[in-house]
Amino acid sequence: MNSTPYTLLVVDDSQSTLPRLARALGPEDFALRLTSHGPEVPRLARAASLVVLCPGTDGAAMLALLDRLIPPDGGQGTPVVVLAPPEPRHLWLEVLRRGAEVILDPWEDDELVARVRRCLWQQTRLEALASQVGELQRLSSTDGLTGVHNHRHFQERLREEFRRAQRYDDALSLILLDLDHFKSVNDQFGHAAGDGVLREVAAALQRGVRETDLVARYGGEEFAVLLPRTHLTGALTVAERVRRELRALRLGVEGTLRVTASLGVSSFPHRSVLTPEQLLLTADEALYRAKHEGRDRICLHSQLAPFPPPSSSGG
Repeated sequence: MNSTPYTLLVVDDSQSTLPRLARALGPEDFALRLTSHGPEVPRLARAASLVVLCPGTDGAAMLALLDRLIPPDGGQGTPVVVLAPPEPRHLWLEVLRRGAEVILDPWEDDELVARVRRCLWQQTRLEALASQVGELQRLSSTDGLTGVHNHRHFQERLREEFRRAQRYDDALSLILLDLDHFKSVNDQFGHAAGDGVLREVAAALQRGVRETDLVARYGGEEFAVLLPRTHLTGALTVAERVRRELRALRLGVEGTLRVTASLGVSSFPHRSVLTPEQLLLTADEALYRAKHEGRDRICLHSQLAPFPPPSSSGG
């Protein structure tokens, strides 16, 4: 069944159940580890494949332990099997309501093995489904070409981070950047080369920001960088670093292909930025101005400029 034995954590104060379990389950597929009821059980359970809980005289304490072992929100946890006497009936019914498996004691060995295997199989299925859901969530938020976040995910995070910044009176900055003359790259070198440029640019952007920042492909050759807890001066520093790194890229088969980018920066809090839409609009207006003023430069929204943007070479 399994190349290595499943680890079963047997919680039994009397230690009288362990020999019976060992005879029923055998050593080939199951390795049994004994412990007593106590506060360390949830920690030990995280390293086990399954918990076998032998109730003591205090049914309420056993149910309280179950509440600590089984996630209340239906999330993943180590499966639990309770070896319960037929009476009192309300006790093992309550165990079932909490989401654990019940095996009435005394049990038949083949029934015990079958129920334990079923619990382990169900856990394996749940873990596989959780992995698939996680992968689907990742794919739904990722741009397929560049590997950074997509437009939809960016919009969601923009709203979330703006609400958080408003609530805690914190800073939030946004950089929008657009590659200059990108159409000429596709026209001269082909769309495959253009796709390669977008991937390299996305990778450079991710290298130039913190793990807490968000890089997204906003559309076409346009990217967004969301900077939580970053004031305007910090955003300008990031923008200039990104601009210089993109300008230094050597792309294409022979490294002869070069790109530059125009960047627009906006920041919250500011009197003209009261909504996430306004943060996006002001960054977009700044980006448009950077394009209009000669490209390969950083601009701020006109109502946000307390000092000139960093000087840039090229144009």
